[in-house]
Amino acid sequence: MTGIATLRANQSATIDATITAISAVRDVTTARGPSQVADATLTDETGSITLTLWGEDTRRYQVGQKIRITDGWVKDFRGKLQVSAGRSGKITVQA
Repeated sequence: MTGIATLRANQSATIDATITAISAVRDVTTARGPSQVADATLTDETGSITLTLWGEDTRRYQVGQKIRITDGWVKDFRGKLQVSAGRSGKITVQA
C-alpha cells in the first residue's frame, strides 16, 4: 500500500484513503466525446490528493467513504498531483 505523501507523477499506485470532499459534477467534452467529471479529495494519514471521477463514478461515491484504488494512475495536472482509476485500475468501497 502506498501513502499519499509518497506518490509521484507517472506511476501506478494502490491507495487506501477516505473521501473528504467531492466537487460539483461538470459536463466536459473530451477527445472521446461528452462526459461528466468531478473531483474528490482523498485523505490518508500521510496527506491528501485529488481523485478524478469520470462518468458513472461521479455519482457512485460519497464523502466519508473509505475506498481502495487498485492500480490507479498518478499524474501531474497544472502543477498538482491527481489520481484516477485510469484504464486498468478500479475503485472499491472498503467496509
